[in-house]
Amino acid sequence: MIYVMKRFLGCVVLVIVALAASAQYVGNSDVPAYNAGKPTRPLPAILSGQQLTGPNFSHPYQVTVYKMAAKIPAVLHQEPCYCHCDRAMGHNSLHSCFEGVHGAECSTCMREAAYSYQETKRGKTPAQIRAGIERGEWMNVDLEKVTL
Repeated sequence: MIYVMKRFLGCVVLVIVALAASAQYVGNSDVPAYNAGKPTRPLPAILSGQQLTGPNFSHPYQVTVYKMAAKIPAVLHQEPCYCHCDRAMGHNSLHSCFEGVHGAECSTCMREAAYSYQETKRGKTPAQIRAGIERGEWMNVDLEKVTL
């Protein structure tokens, strides 16, 4: 009887630990980190100029997307990044991806940034762009065809 009770309590503890560990993901619809409003202080610089050379920038579209990102930093600050670099790298928005070379190494980041740029040019607000990103519309971006 004591053995059964210990086993039952062990299972209860295991379930509680599992629930506690997954609680951070419950209820957030798995939307990665982003900022709901405009930046309140200057943002870190997006890589530019001679920084857009070398092995991380071997395709023309990589440079083009960084140039796009540099034109809309406040918009990218308000967008999530579905490569989930917020979890793996501590990024707080899509803007973070372009402060270093991560954006050039990740097709998700590049496609989301190009999508954000294109939608901004169409007059969409950051909130409308975010809704499109959450619907996966960025997946239709063909990086080989992006232009400023």
